Amino acid sequence: MCAQYTQRLPARLEDLAGPTHGTVDLPLHVAWSGRRSYTLDQPRSRMGLYRTVLAEGQRQDLIRFLNQDLLFAQWPVLRTLISRPARHAWEAAFPELTAARATAAA
Repeated sequence: MCAQYTQRLPARLEDLAGPTHGTVDLPLHVAWSGRRSYTLDQPRSRMGLYRTVLAEGQRQDLIRFLNQDLLFAQWPVLRTLISRPARHAWEAAFPELTAARATAAA
């Protein structure tokens, strides 16, 4: 099951150059049910966006909607909100996320 997430990962975290402020409207193929509009300046809304994109987005969606710095900042909590296969795929591909989690816990 982890393979479905691994194939969607960006080549590098630096590729995640999504917005850091404002409102993001997700396309239907990512947010096919429920909420589609998120405000990045509101922590709960931002967390919801990242959770949705990590679960449903394809590689180009990850690159377009996620931001490397915001992902690092949110990872300690975000990792508990996504599926275990998704979490394992991201942390296996990008061990620096695990380091970010350890830093936040210290």
